[in-house]
Amino acid sequence: MTWGISQSYPRAILHVDGDAFFASCEVAKEPALRGKPVITGKERGIVSAATYEAKARGVVRSMKLHEAKRVCPDAIILPSDYETYALFSARMYAVVRRYTNSVEEYGIDECFADITGLRRTHRMGYAEIAAAIKRELEAELGMTFSVGLSCTKTLAKVGSKWQKPSGLTCVPLFAASRFLDGLSVGKVWGIGPNTAAFLALHEVTTAGQFARKDEAWVKAKLTKPSIETWQELNGVVALPLDTKGREGYQSISKTKTFTPPSIDPVFILAQLSKNVENACIKARRWNLATAKVFFFLKTQDFRYHGCEVRLPYATNQPHEILTEVKQYVPKVFRKGTAYRATGITLCELKEAASVQLDLFGAVATSSARAAVYASVDEIAAKYGKHAVFLGSSWYAMQHVAHEGARGDTPVRTKNLFKGETARKRLNLPLLGEV
Repeated sequence: MTWGISQSYPRAILHVDGDAFFASCEVAKEPALRGKPVITGKERGIVSAATYEAKARGVVRSMKLHEAKRVCPDAIILPSDYETYALFSARMYAVVRRYTNSVEEYGIDECFADITGLRRTHRMGYAEIAAAIKRELEAELGMTFSVGLSCTKTLAKVGSKWQKPSGLTCVPLFAASRFLDGLSVGKVWGIGPNTAAFLALHEVTTAGQFARKDEAWVKAKLTKPSIETWQELNGVVALPLDTKGREGYQSISKTKTFTPPSIDPVFILAQLSKNVENACIKARRWNLATAKVFFFLKTQDFRYHGCEVRLPYATNQPHEILTEVKQYVPKVFRKGTAYRATGITLCELKEAASVQLDLFGAVATSSARAAVYASVDEIAAKYGKHAVFLGSSWYAMQHVAHEGARGDTPVRTKNLFKGETARKRLNLPLLGEV
């Protein structure tokens, strides 16, 4: 049977994946690091990302830094610079959008793109479009990308993972079984360890075996996400691109780890206050409010102690939430116990505009204060996050979260350009772009 392009690619979906993205951003910023084992995550104490030179020496993600130094003594360990990574990410999306507007920003280092029907527009085939995108990304961002082309998102991801780093793998529908037979089912995007273990019990160990399972069996034995993965492996689009992005949140969580751990109740409460402020900033940005929160304190031995708190009415104002939370902190905090993290979750979020008036007018008073926080948000947009903050957060604002080596900060935060502050740095072009 002869396969035409329409049968090989009933849809043409790309998956673009930045290789060792965080570490590669650091190398792109500082070319002298090229070819060396570079690790990011100094501020966390664990490996966040590592160049392939470091991986070749046995460094893996989430490894503790002292273990990474043991297997790779000459590793260059840097603090993460998420602000710069976000700039590189935005540039990645911009390059892909030169070829198609149908782009799903799946993560800071990866995206999906639908190039179906664009061969005539770009005067090249689908594989040539994929190669052109990869070529421009690598030339302009100074790092390698792995790209997969197929007819569904899941098969495109199979392609991008096939040859790493810097691979370009096309998986036409007629050849999909060849790729899937050489892939462990547990390595398929969307198949977790529990599902992989269940499939292994039924003698399904490769992605190809899973794709060839009878539809009735799949629907009888597996849940909806796994059924969708099975459909995608067989060339049926079950996961359309989400080009709109996130439209809201059901909950918002903010946590903060600090070193060394502290037994000081003032410091602990200040960290929790800062968590609440950060969560409320995000809630206001999305015009959301909550009437239920959960807070926790995490001990040095990784035990969580927390409490769920019901609020009198839904709000997104931090001082109102803290007024209620402070009543319960003494019930959770244990004198003399060392704590290493605090956290807050705003639960059951709903639109702030839907908050109902109460009998005693507290909601109306809160609404009047909303203008104050609108001004706070405007100041933050101009001068940086936490340019204005609650007095209860002062102690956390005046002390770094980590002391010693883990308290090291990215070079971009140390060498400020004209017009920048420690709280707000400009989105200046990188790599000589004008």
